[in-house]
Amino acid sequence: MKVMLVGDVIGRSGRRAFCKITPRLRKEKDIDIVIVNGENSAGGKGFTRKSLDELYRGGADIVTSGNHVWDKRDVLEFIDQEPFLIRPANYPEGTPGKGWCSYPFKAKNIGVMNLSGRAFMPPLDCPFQKVEELLHEMRDECDIVFLDFHAETTSEKTAMGYYLDGRVNGVVGTHTHVQTADERLLPHGTAYITDLGMVGPRDSVLGVKTDLILERFTTAMPVRFDVADGPCVYSAVIVTIDDATNETRAIERLLLQEDEL
Repeated sequence: MKVMLVGDVIGRSGRRAFCKITPRLRKEKDIDIVIVNGENSAGGKGFTRKSLDELYRGGADIVTSGNHVWDKRDVLEFIDQEPFLIRPANYPEGTPGKGWCSYPFKAKNIGVMNLSGRAFMPPLDCPFQKVEELLHEMRDECDIVFLDFHAETTSEKTAMGYYLDGRVNGVVGTHTHVQTADERLLPHGTAYITDLGMVGPRDSVLGVKTDLILERFTTAMPVRFDVADGPCVYSAVIVTIDDATNETRAIERLLLQEDEL
């Protein structure tokens, strides 16, 4: 089995690139499952019904999120009805939505968890304590388990990778929009990368128009963050799972340029 995990999709440009490239990769790389972080898919922050449906049409099976999940109020109208849209599980009890899902594929169930870090992020429950609760809930239902850890610092994400090494199939970081080059199998077999990167405009600052960010840095005044246009980068990893044992066998990093495909 091959599972592709795709970095944060940024606005209209990112959705276009995701829908253009994902079907091609599914065919060329023989991908079985696609997991994508979509929390920036609507105008750079949050979800709308349109942006979520576009990700599904483009090839997403499971959609994760992060600290921008609530930035478009529209999401409250549908998040509880979406079985494969998840938000960080360490939000307080009673928060709309859910923090993990189980996706059936052939004779297996693929579990996907979503957690938010706490360093330089909104104050939420401890992700390390919460993941123990989730693993207990999922152990009888899920054959294969992945975590999207939406966090700011490399240290917190690396720590989570080692904390779960040998207990889940993969831990991938999201949020910073810059892909790291440290993909590997950890000592006990868990696939890991500190950050997947983004599917978003290449000539930008993390997906936002460059001139706006330069204005923000040079004047220290607030500006509106508009998503840039132009060709996108497409960032992802492909994790290979042994069909007989459910053990992780390999991780491959992808960093593609939309205008070179």
